[in-house]
Amino acid sequence: AILNDLKCPFIINQNRYSIFDRTIEKNGLKDTARRLQRGIIAFSPLAQGMLTSRYLHGIPQDSRAARNAFLKEQDITPERLEKIRALNALAAERGQTLAQMALAWVIREGRVTSALVGASSIEQLDDNLGALKNQTFTAEELTRIDQILG
Repeated sequence: AILNDLKCPFIINQNRYSIFDRTIEKNGLKDTARRLQRGIIAFSPLAQGMLTSRYLHGIPQDSRAARNAFLKEQDITPERLEKIRALNALAAERGQTLAQMALAWVIREGRVTSALVGASSIEQLDDNLGALKNQTFTAEELTRIDQILG
């Protein structure tokens, strides 16, 4: 409404959104964007790399968490690692990598129009694009994801 009053076009906004961070579902932004026919660009859909194979076996020395970037070592708790591994197992059952499943989950409903993946190599980008091959989740898979997160 404020942007309309200012005659400022608004067609899309950018927010953090991932399997781990569902704030836009809880604060109503996702539903409002749909109702107003506006888009959402998700940033950090891979949760700073936690929703990739990068941290399945702990914290690599050359990782973001080890370098104390946006992701901190203390963010990768044993409990979080357990959830990451369980999500990875589900992704494998779906025939996807964890990153592919996490990205497919973010864009599955069409309300998120784009996801900023932050790939640092062609291999990562190729893997991420694989998410487009299977964006459909069964009700059981969605329930399992929610159960894994507790």
